[in-house]
Amino acid sequence: MSDRIQQKLQILADAAKYDVSCSSSGSTRKNHNKGLGDTGNGICHTYTEDGRCVSLLKILLTNVCIYDCAYCVTRKSNDIQRAAFTVQEVVDLTINFYRRNYIEGLFLSSGIFKNADYTMERLVLIAKKLRTEHKFNGYIHLKSIPGASDEIMHEAGLYADRLSINIEIPTDSGLKLLAPEKNRSDMIQPMRYLKNEIILKTEEKKLFKKAPVFAPAGQSTQMIIGAANESDKDIMLLSAAFYKNFNLKRVYYSGYVPISHDGRLPGIGSAVPMVRENRLYQTDWLLRFYGFKVDEIVNEHHPNLDLDIDPKLSWALRNLHVFPIDINKADIQQILRVPGIGLQSAQKIISARRFQKLNWEHLKKIGLAVNRAKYFITCSSNQYERRDLTEMRIKQFILSGSDSKYLKTSSQQLTLF
Repeated sequence: MSDRIQQKLQILADAAKYDVSCSSSGSTRKNHNKGLGDTGNGICHTYTEDGRCVSLLKILLTNVCIYDCAYCVTRKSNDIQRAAFTVQEVVDLTINFYRRNYIEGLFLSSGIFKNADYTMERLVLIAKKLRTEHKFNGYIHLKSIPGASDEIMHEAGLYADRLSINIEIPTDSGLKLLAPEKNRSDMIQPMRYLKNEIILKTEEKKLFKKAPVFAPAGQSTQMIIGAANESDKDIMLLSAAFYKNFNLKRVYYSGYVPISHDGRLPGIGSAVPMVRENRLYQTDWLLRFYGFKVDEIVNEHHPNLDLDIDPKLSWALRNLHVFPIDINKADIQQILRVPGIGLQSAQKIISARRFQKLNWEHLKKIGLAVNRAKYFITCSSNQYERRDLTEMRIKQFILSGSDSKYLKTSSQQLTLF
């Protein structure tokens, strides 16, 4: 690798670290005609200490940008070193790194130079050359450019496994304040187009075996949290709408990292704590897989998530009148709402209780977090049962026994009665 390419790689890989939406699950693109790579059932990831995925070659095509978004490190007014790859340089890097077993795929984003279509055309050309010239069947995730035309988005879907468009700031008022040159509709239109095309191509594939694959891993988005003083309620309402209206595979939450002294932004040193990201992801999971609705977790009375405890426990403590439930009689939706019981454990409970009444020993073997669940359920033994505790005391007991690095400080401050 030449010194010039190495310098570009250092600049553009570092600039890409702020984009966290690089999950590569959900694609089943198969190797054929002795091509290179195979997505299989997804790509194996490695993660940095702060939780960001680094298993893909994750770079920007360029960090030159025509926009001046206050929260973005590549904004045009920022005094940073600029660089840009050529199309062929990205193709060569991807193939060479793959052959050396450094990576298993490509995550490619870009600043915007000239206009959206001009930039998106180059991203698509890279994917096209990898697929057609090098027979590359590994994972490709393209970060789509807001405002790109439907024709270019269609071609992108033919070569990429996943496409994603950053929604950036959760609220329209925040976007107008921090990125006045951008338009929310430019972000929504490509998402709507991709949704319709994915549905159409999926139906075509059922009828015609040789119909082309189109974005088999679907689409996702990312939003920056903490830059515009939005509440967790604002964030989760937007996420729920995206899942419902655009069939998104994932919404990613990226805590704002202070990068400037712009008066519109939170001050330097006020980075969003990682635990807030974690709570948002936990809430996201509850909405998608546990049957919760947004207003059950965050609403006008509780607009922000509790950073001390996870959102399911927080909901349970606010709704103690619902508990305890009998683990041997409750349906699976009730069981899923019990803190300390996950999806697999709930399914095991439903299966196991067909053969015998379950007691605490059975539940431990199934894998329940008994120290949490014991306040909210009954079973065929009363070893742990105690129903005279208030919401606050249950919270204190649970926090005092937690080993979580996020809760350590809080639990040390609690006094048990």
